[in-house]
Amino acid sequence: MPQLSHADHNQSPPEVTIPRDYNAAHDLITRNLSAGRGAKTAFIDDAGSYSYAELSDRVDRCANALVGLGLAQEDRIMVCLLDSIDFPSVFLGAIKAGIVPVAINTLLTSSDYDFMLTDSRAKALVVSAALWPQFAPIVAKQKALAHVIVSGEDACGQLPLSRLMAEAATGFEAAPTTADDPCFWLYSSGSTGSPKGTVHLHSHLIQTAELYAKPVLGIREEDVVFSAAKLFFAYGLGNGLTFPMTVGATAILMSERPTPAAVFRRLKTHRPSIFYGVPTLYGAMLASPELPGRDELKLRMCTSAGEALPADIGRRFTEHFGVDILDGIGSTEMLHIFLSNRPGEVRYGTTGKAVPGYELRLVNEAGNPVAPGEIGELQISGPSSALMYWNNREKTKNTFMGPWTRSGDKYVMDDEGYYTYCGRSDDMLKVSGIYVSPFEVEAALMTHQAVLEAAVVAHTDTDQLVKPKAYVVLKSGIAATAELAEELKQHVKAKLAPYKYPRWLEFKDELPKTATGKIQRFKLR
Repeated sequence: MPQLSHADHNQSPPEVTIPRDYNAAHDLITRNLSAGRGAKTAFIDDAGSYSYAELSDRVDRCANALVGLGLAQEDRIMVCLLDSIDFPSVFLGAIKAGIVPVAINTLLTSSDYDFMLTDSRAKALVVSAALWPQFAPIVAKQKALAHVIVSGEDACGQLPLSRLMAEAATGFEAAPTTADDPCFWLYSSGSTGSPKGTVHLHSHLIQTAELYAKPVLGIREEDVVFSAAKLFFAYGLGNGLTFPMTVGATAILMSERPTPAAVFRRLKTHRPSIFYGVPTLYGAMLASPELPGRDELKLRMCTSAGEALPADIGRRFTEHFGVDILDGIGSTEMLHIFLSNRPGEVRYGTTGKAVPGYELRLVNEAGNPVAPGEIGELQISGPSSALMYWNNREKTKNTFMGPWTRSGDKYVMDDEGYYTYCGRSDDMLKVSGIYVSPFEVEAALMTHQAVLEAAVVAHTDTDQLVKPKAYVVLKSGIAATAELAEELKQHVKAKLAPYKYPRWLEFKDELPKTATGKIQRFKLR
């Protein structure tokens, strides 16, 4: 299989030339074996470590096992796996066989999984034993589903993945796929409604690595990386699978929930050089009594995505650890980050500048470009944009507009090309006829020492006029009082234009979030 020609990162924008005949899994595996990295550790999970040669063997066995069950090129399989060596084995094994893995969120309900299985018409399901109870009530009524494969010591009466792989042959010739063939799906996280099956091509994984991971993040072979964002999430898939495999680095996988304690354990034990997190987690880490000292870790770079990083959290993290957080924005539709801060040029409170290889524009409600300093909807043009939403023609037409993809995010750009997040298009508030960014109000609240998390939504007063309302989660040990609520309102008033302060403030034990850590403001509305 011909290999792609690598991006020339000296030209602007860098260009990645991918041959027509191309299989993404074949590329990611063989580039490491060809470079003599067979004995190098590819992945470390909770059970052990695995070399690139062992990974290659597991991928081939998975491909043979799936084909042996009667699955054919372009068939779909649903993958609901916790982060362990089984995820890259199954995901890449399917892709190598030309089978399309549909990687899904491990934190959803039976009804969500029922919808996704029906919508995707997956012929096989590969699921972690711990997640089987969510599927047990629904698999029997699935018309397309022919095989259920379980990863774990107890196969729950289904086909054991370990046995299928042990009995499968080694060696597998990659399916004759093309760069434009559907490669895998991800279901969007559903922060604005029901999940949508987002179809990505074989060429997309490597594009994100060549345009963002190498030139912006500076990932290299000697790096050890750890992503708190899971592999089922577009952000986590690049962080923990595509990026390290592109350069022959080592990735740490963690199956448990990314609590500060669990994250600190991996950061201290495996001493990764790159850590990928989300704003909520960075805030919780800084507030944790177990916060390690700078010398206990070996970090050289951190990233944040999922939603905008409050400036105060970024500054405090850098002060404590001496490491920058590169805040960026990506999406399920674009697969990974297309707008990001750069090493040595971090401006907390902004999402940075366009990633070379991606074009950005801000447009008003009429679709016309806005001037610097004006709020507009962010649209992106780049080589990793999804093909479509499966079974959703109307939303596909509204999101994918020729070369441009609508983000649904409002931004403002300054004269130097730095973009500042203003909120989701459907979260923006118009107060006294002026747009107010809920994120700006949240960021002001976050600078108060009592606040752990905040979310701001539109609320109407007795005259049916829209004003900001804040929901606040306090740090541990701080009492929610009327006096504190008033103090927080005045705190915002002192930092922002007076019309932006929250007229109402409600304390909560926790905020509703998607599994990827995004606050679901529509639930608060």
